[in-house]
Amino acid sequence: MKLSLESAQGRNPFTGYGDGYVEVNGTRHRENVVVSAQAVSPAWVSGPLAAVTAADLEPLAAARPEIVILGSGAAFRFPGPEILAPLHRAGVGVEVMDTRAACRTYNILLGEGRRVMAALIVE
Repeated sequence: MKLSLESAQGRNPFTGYGDGYVEVNGTRHRENVVVSAQAVSPAWVSGPLAAVTAADLEPLAAARPEIVILGSGAAFRFPGPEILAPLHRAGVGVEVMDTRAACRTYNILLGEGRRVMAALIVE
């Protein structure tokens, strides 16, 4: 699916997604990725959501966004509270949803000028 977001152009919006990929500014990523208005960090973690640890979320918490959208993959899965603890301790909001919904939600928040990061499991 192709996405269009005029107001966030040039600030790392998701421009598409599908089975096994997400697109940021027209660049296709087939590996797990972290995206913010300032940066795209491919190869964030290896594997499914079950492989994500609290240590993987600490750098995101240190960046101090308003909110982290955690895309859990093709299906909604919720990590244990101990995994999300670094974000909670830092006072960073966190929402967990499937990766496609995470892309759409990130674009909306980015368009509103919010300090948002998307950490996505790409399946």
